Amino acid sequence: MNTFTCRLTAAVLYLLLAAGVQADSEPDYVQDFFNELLTLQADFDQQVIDSEHNIQQSSQGHMWIRRPGRFRWDYKTPYRQQIVADGERLWSYDEDLEQVTVQRVSEVLTSTPAMLLSGEQPLEDVFVIEELAPGDSVRQVLLTPKSADSNVTAITLQFDGDTLLSIQALDTFGNTTTFSFTNLERNRELDPGIFLFKPPANADVVGDTG
Repeated sequence: MNTFTCRLTAAVLYLLLAAGVQADSEPDYVQDFFNELLTLQADFDQQVIDSEHNIQQSSQGHMWIRRPGRFRWDYKTPYRQQIVADGERLWSYDEDLEQVTVQRVSEVLTSTPAMLLSGEQPLEDVFVIEELAPGDSVRQVLLTPKSADSNVTAITLQFDGDTLLSIQALDTFGNTTTFSFTNLERNRELDPGIFLFKPPANADVVGDTG
Protein backbone atom coordinates (compact mmCIF):
# COMPACT_ATOMS: atom_id res chain seq x y z
CA MET A 1 0.00 0.00 0.00
CA ASN A 2 1.53 3.36 -1.04
CA THR A 3 2.10 6.30 1.30
CA PHE A 4 -0.82 8.36 0.03
CA THR A 5 -3.27 5.46 0.44
CA CYS A 6 -1.96 4.94 3.97
CA ARG A 7 -2.64 8.59 4.80
CA LEU A 8 -6.05 8.48 3.20
CA THR A 9 -6.86 5.41 5.27
CA ALA A 10 -5.81 7.30 8.39
CA ALA A 11 -7.90 10.31 7.39
CA VAL A 12 -11.03 8.27 6.84
CA LEU A 13 -10.52 6.50 10.16
CA TYR A 14 -10.30 9.87 11.85
CA LEU A 15 -13.73 10.57 10.42
CA LEU A 16 -14.98 7.75 12.61
CA LEU A 17 -13.35 9.50 15.57
CA ALA A 18 -15.43 12.63 15.01
CA ALA A 19 -16.69 14.42 18.10
CA GLY A 20 -20.31 13.85 17.18
CA VAL A 21 -23.12 15.68 15.46
CA GLN A 22 -25.63 18.31 16.43
CA ALA A 23 -29.36 17.75 16.40
CA ASP A 24 -31.49 19.18 13.59
CA SER A 25 -28.50 19.32 11.24
CA GLU A 26 -27.91 15.71 10.19
CA PRO A 27 -30.23 12.74 9.56
CA ASP A 28 -31.25 10.83 12.69
CA TYR A 29 -29.28 7.71 11.77
CA VAL A 30 -26.07 9.73 11.47
CA GLN A 31 -26.73 11.19 14.92
CA ASP A 32 -27.51 7.72 16.28
CA PHE A 33 -24.25 6.33 14.96
CA PHE A 34 -21.83 9.06 16.04
CA ASN A 35 -23.39 10.23 19.30
CA GLU A 36 -21.79 8.51 22.28
CA LEU A 37 -19.50 6.48 20.00
CA LEU A 38 -16.63 5.20 22.16
CA THR A 39 -15.24 2.17 20.34
CA LEU A 40 -15.76 0.41 17.04
CA GLN A 41 -14.40 -2.74 15.46
CA ALA A 42 -15.19 -4.58 12.24
CA ASP A 43 -13.87 -6.70 9.42
CA PHE A 44 -13.25 -4.65 6.30
CA ASP A 45 -12.80 -4.92 2.56
CA GLN A 46 -10.95 -2.03 0.95
CA GLN A 47 -10.92 -1.30 -2.77
CA VAL A 48 -9.06 1.50 -4.56
CA ILE A 49 -10.23 2.47 -8.05
CA ASP A 50 -8.38 5.05 -10.15
CA SER A 51 -9.85 7.87 -12.23
CA GLU A 52 -10.17 5.54 -15.23
CA HIS A 53 -12.20 3.03 -13.17
CA ASN A 54 -9.39 0.48 -12.95
CA ILE A 55 -8.99 -1.48 -9.70
CA GLN A 56 -5.63 -0.56 -8.25
CA GLN A 57 -5.88 -2.40 -4.94
CA SER A 58 -8.11 -4.83 -3.08
CA SER A 59 -7.39 -5.57 0.58
CA GLN A 60 -9.01 -7.25 3.56
CA GLY A 61 -8.46 -7.16 7.29
CA HIS A 62 -9.78 -6.00 10.67
CA MET A 63 -9.92 -2.60 12.32
CA TRP A 64 -10.41 -1.25 15.84
CA ILE A 65 -11.17 2.34 16.91
CA ARG A 66 -11.12 3.89 20.36
CA ARG A 67 -11.91 7.53 20.98
CA PRO A 68 -10.16 9.84 21.27
CA GLY A 69 -7.49 9.49 18.61
CA ARG A 70 -6.66 5.77 18.66
CA PHE A 71 -7.11 3.15 15.99
CA ARG A 72 -5.55 0.01 14.57
CA TRP A 73 -5.94 -1.19 11.01
CA ASP A 74 -4.62 -4.71 10.36
CA TYR A 75 -4.30 -5.71 6.70
CA LYS A 76 -4.26 -9.48 6.19
CA THR A 77 -4.43 -9.75 2.38
CA PRO A 78 -2.85 -9.37 -0.11
CA TYR A 79 0.02 -8.17 2.12
CA ARG A 80 0.31 -8.08 5.88
CA GLN A 81 0.52 -4.57 7.24
CA GLN A 82 -0.43 -2.70 10.42
CA ILE A 83 -1.41 0.94 10.77
CA VAL A 84 -1.65 2.03 14.41
CA ALA A 85 -2.47 5.46 15.88
CA ASP A 86 -1.64 5.65 19.60
CA GLY A 87 -2.99 9.16 20.16
CA GLU A 88 0.25 10.92 19.26
CA ARG A 89 1.92 8.98 16.47
CA LEU A 90 0.87 7.02 13.42
CA TRP A 91 2.84 3.79 12.95
CA SER A 92 2.84 1.87 9.65
CA TYR A 93 4.48 -1.56 9.67
CA ASP A 94 5.08 -3.53 6.48
CA GLU A 95 5.91 -7.11 7.44
CA ASP A 96 7.31 -8.10 4.02
CA LEU A 97 9.68 -5.13 3.89
CA GLU A 98 10.39 -5.37 7.64
CA GLN A 99 10.05 -1.60 7.80
CA VAL A 100 8.24 0.72 10.22
CA THR A 101 7.35 4.30 9.30
CA VAL A 102 6.31 6.60 12.14
CA GLN A 103 4.98 10.17 12.02
CA ARG A 104 3.18 12.48 14.37
CA VAL A 105 -0.55 12.38 13.69
CA SER A 106 -0.63 16.18 13.49
CA GLU A 107 1.92 16.10 10.66
CA VAL A 108 0.22 13.34 8.70
CA LEU A 109 -3.23 14.89 8.78
CA THR A 110 -2.46 18.60 8.82
CA SER A 111 -4.99 20.73 6.91
CA THR A 112 -7.41 17.88 6.26
CA PRO A 113 -11.07 17.68 7.26
CA ALA A 114 -10.08 14.57 9.17
CA MET A 115 -7.71 16.54 11.37
CA LEU A 116 -10.42 19.12 12.04
CA LEU A 117 -12.81 16.33 13.00
CA SER A 118 -10.35 14.90 15.47
CA GLY A 119 -10.25 18.36 17.02
CA GLU A 120 -13.78 17.99 18.39
CA GLN A 121 -15.60 20.00 15.74
CA PRO A 122 -19.15 19.08 14.68
CA LEU A 123 -19.47 17.55 11.21
CA GLU A 124 -21.42 20.55 9.94
CA ASP A 125 -18.50 22.88 10.77
CA VAL A 126 -16.20 20.87 8.51
CA PHE A 127 -18.47 19.52 5.76
CA VAL A 128 -21.42 20.46 3.64
CA ILE A 129 -23.80 17.58 4.41
CA GLU A 130 -26.33 16.23 1.92
CA GLU A 131 -28.56 13.19 2.28
CA LEU A 132 -28.75 11.20 -0.97
CA ALA A 133 -31.95 9.32 -1.98
CA PRO A 134 -33.42 9.52 1.56
CA GLY A 135 -36.34 7.23 0.65
CA ASP A 136 -34.14 4.22 -0.08
CA SER A 137 -33.76 1.42 2.47
CA VAL A 138 -29.98 1.78 2.30
CA ARG A 139 -29.29 5.45 2.97
CA GLN A 140 -26.34 7.59 1.97
CA VAL A 141 -24.90 10.86 3.21
CA LEU A 142 -22.50 12.96 1.14
CA LEU A 143 -19.88 14.99 3.02
CA THR A 144 -18.14 17.69 0.99
CA PRO A 145 -15.23 19.47 2.73
CA LYS A 146 -15.68 23.17 3.31
CA SER A 147 -11.91 23.65 3.23
CA ALA A 148 -10.18 23.60 -0.16
CA ASP A 149 -6.91 22.50 1.46
CA SER A 150 -7.58 18.77 1.56
CA ASN A 151 -6.57 15.58 -0.25
CA VAL A 152 -10.10 14.25 0.26
CA THR A 153 -12.70 16.00 -1.92
CA ALA A 154 -15.82 14.01 -0.94
CA ILE A 155 -16.82 11.28 1.50
CA THR A 156 -19.96 9.17 1.23
CA LEU A 157 -21.30 7.27 4.23
CA GLN A 158 -23.72 4.39 3.60
CA PHE A 159 -26.06 3.18 6.34
CA ASP A 160 -28.56 0.37 6.82
CA GLY A 161 -30.71 1.70 9.63
CA ASP A 162 -28.21 3.00 12.17
CA THR A 163 -25.48 0.54 11.05
CA LEU A 164 -22.57 1.87 9.01
CA LEU A 165 -22.10 -0.28 5.90
CA SER A 166 -19.35 1.56 4.05
CA ILE A 167 -17.26 4.69 3.64
CA GLN A 168 -16.24 5.93 0.20
CA ALA A 169 -13.60 8.65 -0.18
CA LEU A 170 -12.72 10.53 -3.37
CA ASP A 171 -9.29 12.18 -3.51
CA THR A 172 -7.82 15.00 -5.55
CA PHE A 173 -6.22 12.54 -8.00
CA GLY A 174 -9.59 11.07 -8.92
CA ASN A 175 -9.03 7.84 -6.95
CA THR A 176 -11.95 6.34 -5.05
CA THR A 177 -11.24 4.33 -1.89
CA THR A 178 -14.14 2.27 -0.54
CA PHE A 179 -14.20 0.58 2.86
CA SER A 180 -17.00 -1.98 3.31
CA PHE A 181 -17.63 -3.27 6.84
CA THR A 182 -18.98 -6.55 8.21
CA ASN A 183 -19.28 -7.95 11.76
CA LEU A 184 -19.31 -4.39 13.07
CA GLU A 185 -19.42 -3.99 16.87
CA ARG A 186 -20.02 -0.62 18.51
CA ASN A 187 -18.94 0.36 22.04
CA ARG A 188 -17.56 -3.03 22.98
CA GLU A 189 -14.80 -2.86 25.59
CA LEU A 190 -11.37 -3.03 23.93
CA ASP A 191 -7.97 -3.83 25.43
CA PRO A 192 -5.92 -0.57 25.49
CA GLY A 193 -2.90 -2.62 24.41
CA ILE A 194 -4.43 -3.01 20.95
CA PHE A 195 -3.44 0.60 20.26
CA LEU A 196 0.17 0.35 21.41
CA PHE A 197 2.86 -0.44 18.86
CA LYS A 198 6.38 -1.67 19.53
CA PRO A 199 8.58 -2.07 16.44
CA PRO A 200 9.85 -5.63 15.95
CA ALA A 201 13.53 -6.07 16.73
CA ASN A 202 14.40 -6.93 13.12
CA ALA A 203 12.55 -3.98 11.56
CA ASP A 204 14.05 -0.76 10.19
CA VAL A 205 12.37 2.25 11.78
CA VAL A 206 12.05 5.46 9.77
CA GLY A 207 10.60 8.69 11.15
CA ASP A 208 9.88 10.52 14.39
CA THR A 209 10.11 8.19 17.38
CA GLY A 210 11.24 10.78 19.90
